[in-house]
Amino acid sequence: MERPYIYFDFTISLCSTCLRRVDAKIVFEDENVFLLKRCPEHGAEKVLIATDAGYYRNSRNYAKRSEMPRRFNTATHFGCPYDCGLCPDHEQHSCLTIVEITDRCNLNCPVCYAESSPQHGRHRSLAEVERMLDLVVANEGTPDVVQISGGEPTLHPQFFDILDLAKQRPIRHLMLNTNGIRIARDPAFAEQLAAYQPDFEIYLQFDSLQAHPLEILRGEDLREIRRKALEELNRLNLSTTLVVTLQKGLNDREIGPIIDYALQQRCVRGVTFQPTQAAGRLKHFDPATDRITLTEVRQEILRQAPLFSPADIIPVPCNPDALAMAYALKIDGEVFPLTRFLDPADLLDNSRNTIVYEQDERLHQHLLRLFSTGNSADEAAGELQALLCCLPQVKAPALRYENLFRVIIMRFIDAYDFDVRAIKKSCVHIVSPEADRIFPFETMNLFYRDPGKRAYLEYLRTPAAIQT
Repeated sequence: MERPYIYFDFTISLCSTCLRRVDAKIVFEDENVFLLKRCPEHGAEKVLIATDAGYYRNSRNYAKRSEMPRRFNTATHFGCPYDCGLCPDHEQHSCLTIVEITDRCNLNCPVCYAESSPQHGRHRSLAEVERMLDLVVANEGTPDVVQISGGEPTLHPQFFDILDLAKQRPIRHLMLNTNGIRIARDPAFAEQLAAYQPDFEIYLQFDSLQAHPLEILRGEDLREIRRKALEELNRLNLSTTLVVTLQKGLNDREIGPIIDYALQQRCVRGVTFQPTQAAGRLKHFDPATDRITLTEVRQEILRQAPLFSPADIIPVPCNPDALAMAYALKIDGEVFPLTRFLDPADLLDNSRNTIVYEQDERLHQHLLRLFSTGNSADEAAGELQALLCCLPQVKAPALRYENLFRVIIMRFIDAYDFDVRAIKKSCVHIVSPEADRIFPFETMNLFYRDPGKRAYLEYLRTPAAIQT
């Protein structure tokens, strides 16, 4: 007698009820991928983690050598995920580090991993923020991306002092994570933001083009706020990424329209789709029905945005279980998908730089013109290679960051789909308010964000909890 699935792998997961570590099987059933796990207290769970077994299997081929931080901040003692901050067992440095400068927000979103609100918490002092930034630099040397976040960071009374502190440090690319309300209501504020370019970008909350999903996710209809914010950002051509929190059956049918809308905005450099992480404040969210997997988002992009083919949306090697990307170039009013022309080996070996763009003659001719400095086609291909990262350094004289358009799927693992193998590769991190540790985004929200969770973590670390 056969089992109804194909056993693919084994991992460590968490009980979604008590967060105790439990053994888990990864199995294929038809085209779906499931985690099968059992907690001795709360019983068995079967969790859908992918709807495309072929893509899931292929994502393993995108693993590359781990890039470590310059230093680790805590010891490995209890085992992942009970030692975070970063411990030496973690397998990826901070590709993007979040610095939360305030707990306060001018919204009270029904969905918020930080549980921010107008009444929650406090603003960090300038000295605290400076220590947080210094910790990032000490860990990374030259941090790739630092995101100023909150709460709503634009509420901080010393907001521009904080941007100045960040700009004084060797950060390659600085981002502001914002709901856009202050940008929409204060054109002078937006103009002051534009002065921080280049290497500065707005990470703009943008969940829907419709009223109902915004009311469910954010508690109010923010369409006019988003329109006015983008009007200001377009006027200033201030580089912007639209960030979409996704829930199945709520706004997943808008994936294609949001991409189309983004392509029409002068300032927008891409869209990031983030399936809701089951952590923090979760009103109107049922994990049994509302969770959406990375592969479901990828399938909806392919269905709703015919511009992209399956070869365009590929795993990101730093954490292929949690990140997928597609790149395109916007040139003379046309959009050219780019990722399909990349030799996948180049993503895994930084010494290679082969771009097979000759397969598209129009794109080839455009690029030869844009790289028109007397370079050969091979040299142009080498320059183009620099585009294929989350935040590229563009050197071609006629090609600018505004020519780039990217679509990112960023899945934040939670207690339901927790896979310790993938968590060890997490590359989106958060600085602790005490500025003594840097946590993976996922485990910060599960265990380390507030005193109550940290106290419960102390219990989970006890021999009685571990051995039960």
